[in-house]
Amino acid sequence: MSVTPFISIIKNKLSIALMLCFLSGYAMAQDGLPKVFMIGEYEQEYEKLVTRCNSMLLNVCDDNMETAYAKWKIMVKDMETMSDDLEFDLKGVKVWVNVFWNEDGSIAHIVYYPKPNSRNMDFDDLSAFFVNFVNEYKLDQVNTKCFSHYGSASWPTFSKLYKPQEN
Repeated sequence: MSVTPFISIIKNKLSIALMLCFLSGYAMAQDGLPKVFMIGEYEQEYEKLVTRCNSMLLNVCDDNMETAYAKWKIMVKDMETMSDDLEFDLKGVKVWVNVFWNEDGSIAHIVYYPKPNSRNMDFDDLSAFFVNFVNEYKLDQVNTKCFSHYGSASWPTFSKLYKPQEN
């Protein structure tokens, strides 16, 4: 019997454990809300966040649907790339997701909920992955105030088939 599969399992679990330890101090935003949480948690605070960050990504992209969609798809693909780099398996994960960006394009919050046809997994691990993504990612879009987008994401993205139009 080969030891290799056991080493892979230990390596993945160790990566997740280290990520959780590392991120524990980076999981809260300045507004007191967790950077990542599930829809249904923190309902009153979430409603205030939706009201405060009421500019939509589409509006911030001058109502250009192609531009807004391209930015969304690239961000979802960048999540997949980060998951590959961290050896965190997103394949089969499908979520409804609301992303809130700060004025400078950095992510303030990711609020999500798994779709019924999503792969079953430990969603605490997914939340930890999203916290890591929030801490690292910056959208190439700015605005005078925070903005958001509510959409859907699933992996794999098959984004190699998607090529944004050149302006």
